[in-house]
Amino acid sequence: VQLQAFGGGLVQAGGSLRLSCVVSGRTFDNYGMGWFRQAPGTERKFVASIDWRGVTKYYSDSVKGRFTITRDNSKSTVYLQMNSLKAEDTAVYYCATAGRPWTTTEFARGIVGFWGPGTQVTVSS
Repeated sequence: VQLQAFGGGLVQAGGSLRLSCVVSGRTFDNYGMGWFRQAPGTERKFVASIDWRGVTKYYSDSVKGRFTITRDNSKSTVYLQMNSLKAEDTAVYYCATAGRPWTTTEFARGIVGFWGPGTQVTVSS
């Protein structure tokens, strides 16, 4: 299984970015997906997740109302639209597959199927 993340970069506070994660090597639409992030000197933390149908979504409190997770099963891709970015959103963002069609609290704790490589998001204040 391979995951490739795209879309990171440098943006000013208040701006937007969209991250993409393409999955290959498994049947994408059988599994839940999610995004995590890790700021320097901190642990990797859950950001958002989505079930295999794209219906059930979960967000961390810190991004709720600003970030939106979606997926396109025809493209084996999960997206993270990030709006109203803040300096504290600066981190390396990782996508991950779940081990089942939905995501659980276990997934949110970082027990995932596969991790993708990180993509750096830097928000300047």
